[in-house]
Amino acid sequence: MKLFVGLGNPGRAYAGQRHNIGFMAADAISRRHPFAPFRARFQGQTSEGTIGDERIILLKPETFMNDSGRAVGEASRFYKIDLADIVVFHDELDLQPAQLRVKIGGGNAGHNGLRSISDHVGNNYRRVRIGIGHPGDKARVHGYVLGNFAKAEQPWVDAMCGAIAANAGYLADGADNNFQNKIFLAMQDSGVLPEE
Repeated sequence: MKLFVGLGNPGRAYAGQRHNIGFMAADAISRRHPFAPFRARFQGQTSEGTIGDERIILLKPETFMNDSGRAVGEASRFYKIDLADIVVFHDELDLQPAQLRVKIGGGNAGHNGLRSISDHVGNNYRRVRIGIGHPGDKARVHGYVLGNFAKAEQPWVDAMCGAIAANAGYLADGADNNFQNKIFLAMQDSGVLPEE
């Protein structure tokens, strides 16, 4: 069993924000594959389903971003899920918009959701880093991540979430490099990459 965690902040006011792209990815996965409706559990919204032959728990913590680890810790302990089988989808300032990288462990680069998860379960979980770009000035980061995606960004956001959902089987199987390559090709083919 794997635990797929999408990071974001709960509530309609936050739904379209850059910080919530992890929630958007989790929702896209639940729509694409046979998953039960989300329900309140483990201080979040959870859904059980399968991707290929793998049983997956999808989790969207509702503790607000900075306390995401509470929900992840509770769910992983309940299901006795190893750290290597936790996959976290999150926004990444250090990648250009529409880029994606998968890594295991490492630093949290100031991302409070990741810091909270590391505090609760340890550091060596898998991270799907979804690039949102950087506003260019550290002082503007807070407002930028809590700002909504612009209308012009929506095509690549939709394409990215769709590609993540379509290729989630590679993540479920632990084939992170294949997953990354498939996303890269899908985004190239989408024709909606943002201007450099």
